[in-house]
Amino acid sequence: MKRKLEIMDTTLRDGEQTSGVSFSASEKLTLAKLLLDELKVDRIEVASARVSEGELAAVQQITAWAKEKGYLDRIEVLTFVDGGVSLKWMEKAGAKSQNLLTKGSLNHLTHQLKKTPEKHFAEIAQLFKSASEKKIINNIYLEDWSNGMRNSPEYVFQFLDFLATQPVKRILLPDTLGILTHTETHEYIQKIVTRYPDLHFDFHGHNDYDLGVANIMEAVKAGAHGLHLTVNGMGERAGNAPMASAIAVINDFLEDVEISVNESSLYKVSKLVSAFTGFGIPPNKPIVGDNVFTQTAGIHADGDNKKNLYFNNLLPERFGRKRKYALGKMSGKANIEKNLQELGLTLNEDELKKVTARIIELGDKKERVTKDDLPFIISDVLDTDTHKQKVFVKSYVLTHAKGLMPSTTLSVEIQGKSFEANAQGDGQYDAFMNALRKIYDQKKLTLPKLVDYAVRIPPGSNSDALCETVITWEMEGKEFTSRGLDSDQTVSAIKATEKMLNIIAP
Repeated sequence: MKRKLEIMDTTLRDGEQTSGVSFSASEKLTLAKLLLDELKVDRIEVASARVSEGELAAVQQITAWAKEKGYLDRIEVLTFVDGGVSLKWMEKAGAKSQNLLTKGSLNHLTHQLKKTPEKHFAEIAQLFKSASEKKIINNIYLEDWSNGMRNSPEYVFQFLDFLATQPVKRILLPDTLGILTHTETHEYIQKIVTRYPDLHFDFHGHNDYDLGVANIMEAVKAGAHGLHLTVNGMGERAGNAPMASAIAVINDFLEDVEISVNESSLYKVSKLVSAFTGFGIPPNKPIVGDNVFTQTAGIHADGDNKKNLYFNNLLPERFGRKRKYALGKMSGKANIEKNLQELGLTLNEDELKKVTARIIELGDKKERVTKDDLPFIISDVLDTDTHKQKVFVKSYVLTHAKGLMPSTTLSVEIQGKSFEANAQGDGQYDAFMNALRKIYDQKKLTLPKLVDYAVRIPPGSNSDALCETVITWEMEGKEFTSRGLDSDQTVSAIKATEKMLNIIAP
């Protein structure tokens, strides 16, 4: 049989110790509801006692909601050895579960509290007694426990021997400074669980060496009964063990435990926490980053078409997400075909080659192309092939300086012959058209009248790779349009004009 592993989220308490982060009361209530009702974690630690009036108001709102839902014993508050002041705060807040902060290393006890173990234990026993009389659930943090196990294990076991005699529901073992390796985590937790089989132990990992997920994995293997995690790995310094990665690891690699967390909600909660805190999610952050389900190399997209050769067990659908295929200089035909399938578009082999070449060209310019840009690229590439090209805009220099009129020097090839002209105008494109008009006047050719000029980015696109210029022309009483596509607005207009010149070419 699988054993139940409790997941406690401490984003609203320990995660709020991220520098620059402070949740409002309404944000805390919203996240509390989401964490318990949708993500379905077992418990949430929502605040530290005595911090502020705003914190009190936030906890009161959360406990009022939790009481109606029957969740009150799942709402936890960090308290202190302060003669009962924290307990009074908890009563006022309506909370029923305390996580008492105590000293888990002899170093902290001696140098910060300047107390003997016996004195510390006596104060804890008195607080536990008072809490039990108030029907408050007792959990206890052994702060700096990891250093305690390294440097003063006799003290840690003396402490645990004492706690085995107390009315305590859970003992919380924090790697406060994020110092543990995975082998130490396994060794220390296994020793404790073996020695105290009737006690419940949670592991609270920090990420200073980027070992947070490895350590929670080993803690569970060693027999830990619960884990403390935060959304997006928020927390002091390098943060805590991140919720999304930890849940994926547990589900995929730890077959002897079961958890209640709904992994399909991880991404939604992650995005909301990011919005509330203003802290962006790194694009390459496992599970929740924007790029982690995006294939870039064309060979990978091709492999996905052939028995999903580049899939692993982290399927995006598990987390309410979709696989994407990036468009850029590393794109192959397979990447583009995947995006075309989503848009419901098909191209023949020749058309696909031309579109692929255009996307690679944009990628070489370090432009980011998205799926929403594709229809515009296709239109531009295929439109270019509609008319046999007789006129080429070979070269141009556009200048725009303060206090001087914009000017253009232009070279155009018409039916194999080159012509050059220079002109000024009210803007760069106006100067370009004036130079072009000089060339066409010299050739005794007529240019159409410009009727309308519109610039836009592809609708739905979130990239800055492309803008489309659509120009409407009038010639001999008839109107027609030409389109240009480029990352630069003026260049896209010049491309639209080049197409116009080929439309009217005899």
